[in-house]
Amino acid sequence: MPPSIAVIAPGAMGSAIAARLVEHGCKVLTSLEGRSATTQARAAACGMSAANDSEIVNADIILSIVPPGEAVALAEQLATAINRNAKKPVVVDCNAVNVETVRRIQDVVLSSGARLVDAAIIGLPPKPGTKGPAFYVSGEAATDIAVLGQLGLDVRVIDGPIGAASALKMSYAGINKGLTGLGAAMVLAATRAGAADALRDELALSLPHVQARLANALPDMLPKAYRWVAEMREIAGFLGEDHPAAQIYEGFAALFEHIAADVQGEGADAAQLVAFAESCKPN
Repeated sequence: MPPSIAVIAPGAMGSAIAARLVEHGCKVLTSLEGRSATTQARAAACGMSAANDSEIVNADIILSIVPPGEAVALAEQLATAINRNAKKPVVVDCNAVNVETVRRIQDVVLSSGARLVDAAIIGLPPKPGTKGPAFYVSGEAATDIAVLGQLGLDVRVIDGPIGAASALKMSYAGINKGLTGLGAAMVLAATRAGAADALRDELALSLPHVQARLANALPDMLPKAYRWVAEMREIAGFLGEDHPAAQIYEGFAALFEHIAADVQGEGADAAQLVAFAESCKPN
């Protein structure tokens, strides 16, 4: 029999991963307490079953997939329930947090008697017919979730302790999302100065791969900008407060916070980013 698995929470990534696991015969639990009707409908559509905390900690494996600012609080909530439970699951922290944060989570989880795996999800939510995303995992208990590789997930073990997978995630996201932030900042500045068309045309001539990337990355970022705020601050923490580059990512956090507010308020900056992206696409 496949293991019982809990996925917290049923967001875009969590629900897509749950759907992949359900396709492979797993029962997937989740918490729907206080969740919106939209989230509840998404969970149902993916075959997830609603469960309370005591039921969730009876699962064999718990995947924590939440915004980075919620990762420690979720670990504490799970640990409280696990402490009351005879069964001790494997908790897999899949969140975009820095090494220091995941070590705090390790202390919390291990205090409950459970095991912890550090995981970095790199790639888009899984879709039918695709292999990804990649699940990089590290820590002494990493091999305890090898079964996920037989259940439709692309599990890749890193030979390293808790923190190794998170360090990879921070480094990769710092480059990948940092490039999107840099592009957004310069597109907005060029637009305000009346140079957006000239920027687009020069990118097409000298940096066509960058232009193609921005055409997709800018509109894709807009609905996710609110989630990237805490992630940028985690990357700044990963670099260290005394590292000069940490200020870059604090700046990106402020930029994405501004963009997220702009999206909610249907402001001009979001519209300008969409307009620039559309102008970059072939006619």
